[in-house]
Amino acid sequence: MINVGGRTLSLEDFSEIIYNDQKINLNPQALRKMEDSFEFLKQFSRQKLIYGINTGFGPMAQYKVDAENATQLQYNLIRSHCSGSGNYLAPDLVKALMVARLNSVMQGHSGVHTDVAHLLQQLINQNILPCIYEHGGVGASGDLVQLAHLGLVLIGEGEVWVNGKLRPTAEVFQQYHITPLSIHIREGLAIINGTSAMTGIGLLNIILAKRLLQYAVMLSAMTNEVVEAYDDHFSYELNIVKKHRGQNKVAAMLRDVLKDSRLIRSRAEYLYNPESIKHDVFEDKVQEYYSLRCVTQVLGPILDTIEQAEKVVVDELNSVNDNPVIDYENHNIFHGGNFHGDYVSLEMDKLKTAITRLSMLSERQLNYLLNNKLNEKFPPFVNLGVLGLNFGMQGMQFTATSTVAENQTLSFPMYVHSIPNNNDNQDIVSMGCNAAMMTKKVIENTFEVLAIQMVTLLQAIDYAGCIDKLAPATRETYHSLREVFPKFIDDTPPYRKLEKVASYFRTHSIFVFETQPTEQAVEH
Repeated sequence: MINVGGRTLSLEDFSEIIYNDQKINLNPQALRKMEDSFEFLKQFSRQKLIYGINTGFGPMAQYKVDAENATQLQYNLIRSHCSGSGNYLAPDLVKALMVARLNSVMQGHSGVHTDVAHLLQQLINQNILPCIYEHGGVGASGDLVQLAHLGLVLIGEGEVWVNGKLRPTAEVFQQYHITPLSIHIREGLAIINGTSAMTGIGLLNIILAKRLLQYAVMLSAMTNEVVEAYDDHFSYELNIVKKHRGQNKVAAMLRDVLKDSRLIRSRAEYLYNPESIKHDVFEDKVQEYYSLRCVTQVLGPILDTIEQAEKVVVDELNSVNDNPVIDYENHNIFHGGNFHGDYVSLEMDKLKTAITRLSMLSERQLNYLLNNKLNEKFPPFVNLGVLGLNFGMQGMQFTATSTVAENQTLSFPMYVHSIPNNNDNQDIVSMGCNAAMMTKKVIENTFEVLAIQMVTLLQAIDYAGCIDKLAPATRETYHSLREVFPKFIDDTPPYRKLEKVASYFRTHSIFVFETQPTEQAVEH
């Protein structure tokens, strides 16, 4: 089991819980800290005005709530904010949200009863997932609407997903012998007042973005290989004089992938040889197009952006992000804005811009492979059939082009799109959940674009008859993907097989390298 509480939860831990159904265990010491925080809040809040315990919420905080209505106040908060709309969040996103919320309350600064943690653990481990909607949160007082739908399920109401079916929560709780949460002091506010939706979704985005980066490097390597590009643009010597860490990591990855290729050419052998420069006009290009030659400079900052996003969002995962913060050790309660989602929102905007750029590189490499006037190596649209009668990759290019165009439009930042609301109490907001969801869409789109480039490369390799000359790593990739999308000559509808390629990318890491190679790999 993976322990939650009392330790830093890593991206790898998070991935194991979400994608591999790893069960979670609650750290006993963290639970005791939660108990101490809860008992302190219960005592401290007597005869004091504490936001969200004996006051209304938001701009309604000016109104005092009597003690006899304090419990009902928390139920009212949850129910009134269950106003989500649009599509349902996918099950993996909901589970990610739940893990993020659990890890936050396990820090022991939310003042909630340990019942909250135990119930979340039970639901996560049994994959009983609340019905939560995409639209609703503005990401300033946290992801209020999305988390309210989580709270609704915790109190035994609303609907849950079980085994792919949407069912009433009360019915499922009865079947699984689950006791709904009873409000003690401020469980309603502590559940909905945080950044857990944007954080959970953001972490899954980062996991998939790392996989996209892996395949972008692999496809760039294969593209350079199949057109017999020169080797110096990913050499250690050229890249090391540029001091960006990401660029040098990508260069090291390319060298690793293309090791032992019999297609990549040595510039020293072909162009620094006096016998090879006797012509006035050279048929082969002396330098490749930028989409082939500048891979390290384009993918380098994307890798750096992914790693920075991972650091920031993992920090958010392990943070206390509600309000007020209960500091039982110093016997005080602090009011502020830890629920504000700016950190996540900004990183998601940066990440979606970077992934859009990755899709643009893929589209340009794809265009180079499909345009026979540019590559001068393959038939138009890498058509393996009869030119004019068959169409090869022509139809698929339209999809790649339009999808990249959508990515470019989606890359407008949410971070600068604050709209004041809540009677202007929330006068500057992060839109963090929107940013995370839009980034998710860009990532999904990019898997589709890379799938089309992959199929094009498979066809180009078959046309060139160069399988035996490929590097071991690219040859392995060729054979793996040919099982998913077989060679085609006649025209048949490709959409279902394209989706299988995109799905393969989403679920398979490349064994050859990781996105964080060692210092030694970078140096050599």
